[in-house]
Amino acid sequence: MRAFVLTGPGAYEVREVPAPQAVPGEVVVEVERAGVCGTDVEFFTGEMAYLHQGHSSYPMRLGHEWAGTVAEIGDGVDPGWLGRRVMGDTMLGDRTCRRCCRGRQHVCEQRQEVGIRDGRPGALAERIAVPAWSLHALPDPVDAVLGALVEPGGNALRAARATEAGPGDRVLVMGPGTIGLLVAMFLRAAGAEVHLLGTTASSLDFARGLGFERAWAEVPDLPFDAVVDAANAEHLPALALDRVEPGGRIVYIGIAGRPSRIDTRALVLKDVTAVGILSASPGLADTIAAYAEGGVDPRPLVAATVGLDEVGAVLAGGYPGPKVQVDPRARAG
Repeated sequence: MRAFVLTGPGAYEVREVPAPQAVPGEVVVEVERAGVCGTDVEFFTGEMAYLHQGHSSYPMRLGHEWAGTVAEIGDGVDPGWLGRRVMGDTMLGDRTCRRCCRGRQHVCEQRQEVGIRDGRPGALAERIAVPAWSLHALPDPVDAVLGALVEPGGNALRAARATEAGPGDRVLVMGPGTIGLLVAMFLRAAGAEVHLLGTTASSLDFARGLGFERAWAEVPDLPFDAVVDAANAEHLPALALDRVEPGGRIVYIGIAGRPSRIDTRALVLKDVTAVGILSASPGLADTIAAYAEGGVDPRPLVAATVGLDEVGAVLAGGYPGPKVQVDPRARAG
């Protein structure tokens, strides 16, 4: 099968590689859509921390936001999965440790991460093999485009819920990228008054085009009941703490390239709750339900759909955002 293989910082090939086999307990999925995200770009540039911590290495196959159809099943897998449209969890815990047994398999010390950590190739290929237990079935209203947006949506849903915001609450979302816009969509669906903070006119115009008229280049002088940091600038965590109301909540889902600092004295004296969000795992099922019901429709976030031969240009910044998806079955020309 064809697969996009990252061979080093800025180096890549579309190769013919052996197709995965359905080993016991696993399935092989024919990939219909895979999303490209900021984590993939960090692997492309060589900045991703996992490369320097020994969790990941080149050559590697990216792709952790995906949807497709189950084409093969291994021994011990329910035959009902065959032919079903699915997406899958990125975080694959060992299912035996204390964290996994407490429902926190996404922070398992021994976890695999599809398309991110060594040992579990990703979905920028025609087929992908994953454990059957990691699958989530997609109902008819959730097509392949939406299916590949479930993983980022699960992260965003968890962040939105962590604000505990609803009608009458005002929330500032810092960073109008894919995650920030998805957070804003879920907050709007919950009835909150949503404000977005960005740095470029194009990103703010895009947010306004989605109906978020309160999109700012500078933080307005307003009281915010919650602030979500969905960006990657090291100064924003402190700004979030500065601008949240006493007794409010801060949600950190963005990760800066360098260490960020907050003054915990302000955290205590303002009686603020700070929450960190890693992984979509606990939010996948509810995200699928939200998409199926139509309460949140993230399709407008997808600016382009390309084939495997164009992924390198996407990673190098050659396509507009906020989201580009890949159809591995498409051929150049």
